Amino acid sequence: MIRYFIFFFLFLKTPLLFAQGYDVFGLGIYDVKFDGSSSDHAVDIRYERRFDYTLIDIGPEEDNFFYLKPFAGVEFTSDSAFYVLTGIYLEDNLGELMLGEESKWNLTPSFGFGYYDDGDGKKLGNEIEFRTTLEISYQLKNSDRVGISFGHISNANIGDKNPGVEIINLSYQKPF
Repeated sequence: MIRYFIFFFLFLKTPLLFAQGYDVFGLGIYDVKFDGSSSDHAVDIRYERRFDYTLIDIGPEEDNFFYLKPFAGVEFTSDSAFYVLTGIYLEDNLGELMLGEESKWNLTPSFGFGYYDDGDGKKLGNEIEFRTTLEISYQLKNSDRVGISFGHISNANIGDKNPGVEIINLSYQKPF
């Protein structure tokens, strides 16, 4: 486990990724099922570093929604599971997206993959897992943000089984 934290620390220290961005601190519920079928609920604790550095620009110049940006993160659960991941995210202002006028609301979908250890929690079927997340956040006067996200972790059927897990998370986001 120590080697993953060393890798994560070295990843954060690369010169290419000294861009501005947000540190995201989250607290949530792991293995949420709206039909009540889950019995593996746990507390989810998340940290992400979102870099405001465009990796790929796939859209029109006037629309920043298509700027793919990197993130790195780690998640822990109260069942001793942990997940070290990296990926890409998009970010757009909801006001501009919906009404053409900037607002304090932001939409942030993301996709990542990484190493997962299930600890004493739900067995997800593989050490390599993928996470998709959709987040809505509100920017405060001091440029910090508060957000709510819904995420899904699964192995995309590359493992023996693929039960997947859903996570609802509240976050506090601090610019760096």
